Amino acid sequence: MLSANSTAVKKENGTVIRPDFTTVTEMPGSRASREQLSMLYTRYHFAASFCAEKDVLEAACGAGPGLGYLGRRAKKVIGIDIDARNLSVAQSHYRGRQNIELLSMDAHTLEFEDASFDVIILFEAIYYLNQPRRFLAECRRVLRDGGTLLLNTVNPEWRDFNPSPFSTRYFGARELRDLLESSNLKANLFGAFPGSGSSLRFKTISFLKRTAGNLGLIPKTMKDKESLKRIFFGRLEPFPSEVREAMAQYAAPVPLPIDGPVPQYKVLYAAGRKR
Repeated sequence: MLSANSTAVKKENGTVIRPDFTTVTEMPGSRASREQLSMLYTRYHFAASFCAEKDVLEAACGAGPGLGYLGRRAKKVIGIDIDARNLSVAQSHYRGRQNIELLSMDAHTLEFEDASFDVIILFEAIYYLNQPRRFLAECRRVLRDGGTLLLNTVNPEWRDFNPSPFSTRYFGARELRDLLESSNLKANLFGAFPGSGSSLRFKTISFLKRTAGNLGLIPKTMKDKESLKRIFFGRLEPFPSEVREAMAQYAAPVPLPIDGPVPQYKVLYAAGRKR
């Protein structure tokens, strides 16, 4: 999961403290399962189809693994994040890339002129925002007519769902559609990565994960989760600094007719077009 732009803070002795999003960010060099890498690749391969010769903004870009992949197709890509430590990793990696720019910014207040972008992306981060409707209002303002907002999120209706420690609210498929539609964005919903299976191994892993979640035994940080991932998924691979073509399996998101819960998918996608 990428670090998020959020104004979620707490005050201690009058000092405002932001959550340390580095602990929940997929960082270059950390260890990842093949499914985790497939999810990463799927996000940006899906997004790239919207970005050819476009001006693109990725909010909550974290360490920026998808910026280069999008930049090879887009006219220009701007990545923003509120966490300076994560942003510095992306800035170091993309230094000198002419069509990629990185800025420190809160997604609730997009410091851009009206109608600045054709595509805005927020991946694995909407559940960190304190005011998602404010973010969507800002997206509608800075999107050009016919522009697209792309979201993706873990599906809270999935049986093995486990929330992030810094999350504020998760949206199911119908809630995600209603959120976009209420902001006057025409929504199309998609599901990816089936969340159920018939094999004994699949059922065993699912049972163990739910049990660990119910007992509060799932670690809170990406680093601490690596040991569990080795048990569940076997050999882990390094998380990349930049997404590469065909680096993992692409799991094409499946269009969803929203007439009820969709627990069969681990991940939800939404494409909201500005009317």
